[in-house]
Amino acid sequence: MKQSPDIQNKFTFSGHETFHCRHLWLKKGYDFVSKGRKFSDEDAVVSLGVGKNMVSSIAFWLKAFGIINKEGELTAFAKYIFDPETGRDPYLEDEASLWLLHYELVTQNIATTYNLIFNEFRREKIEFTKEQYIAFVIRKAAELNLSQINKNTVAADFEVLTKLYLRSDAQSKDKEDTFSGLLTDLGLIQEEKRRVNDRLETFFHVKSGEKSEIPEEVILYAILDSESFDKSISLRTIEQERFHAGSVFAIDRVGLHRKVEHIASNSKFSKYGIVFNDHAGIKELQFKEIPNKFKILDLYYDKESEL
Repeated sequence: MKQSPDIQNKFTFSGHETFHCRHLWLKKGYDFVSKGRKFSDEDAVVSLGVGKNMVSSIAFWLKAFGIINKEGELTAFAKYIFDPETGRDPYLEDEASLWLLHYELVTQNIATTYNLIFNEFRREKIEFTKEQYIAFVIRKAAELNLSQINKNTVAADFEVLTKLYLRSDAQSKDKEDTFSGLLTDLGLIQEEKRRVNDRLETFFHVKSGEKSEIPEEVILYAILDSESFDKSISLRTIEQERFHAGSVFAIDRVGLHRKVEHIASNSKFSKYGIVFNDHAGIKELQFKEIPNKFKILDLYYDKESEL
């Protein structure tokens, strides 16, 4: 977990210059930073091959996805995925990498909309309109005594989110569209147009479910990324707390219970002494030894070499 779930110093709805993150931007940005370059360099536009506003947008998304830290340095997560020699999936060809990036985007809490929608708003409203989300943001800001929120900025930020997670009709016909959002393949957000009082309204909802498609290693990585437990963590925490797997991935109770049981019984994790304990109504995942979260991911990315 990157930040305490109880601390929200400010809301951020800008910085991306209204551009959603494209599929190759993180790799492009990683390579740029790894060469010691800075986005403020005069020739950054030429080096990255994009316009000035897009340079700023790439810099924003690198922070939002946890590729660089606040000091502009590459993170351990970034090197694990994107390093040209040791990176597990530099070109993001495996969907598991996209789930990890989604997790980082929400838990980094650089881009506020993703934190609010996945951790909180989706529980308040199963489906919602853009206007309802804006009203929610204004209410939350008032509750937290934050500075006045610009509705137009929040609206533009919400549009960026929809482009990041939803394919347009044109993109649906062209799966290789290079302008499609980075996380569209996850199918996490869905939209439906309906007539309400003679008006055509667009409703969105975060698709909750068992999420059997998310690898156990990704779920365990998310659990281990939290610093809020020692050698045991309750199923309730994993399911309901902010920044934890159940909230971030929108996994329902049945699916999460099943995944935790599978993690405890899977022989590949046996050396860590992981046990799922259900005693007196208290369900906990217990660890004899806390694994390194990247070693857990190795069990997924190295699977082909083990066959």
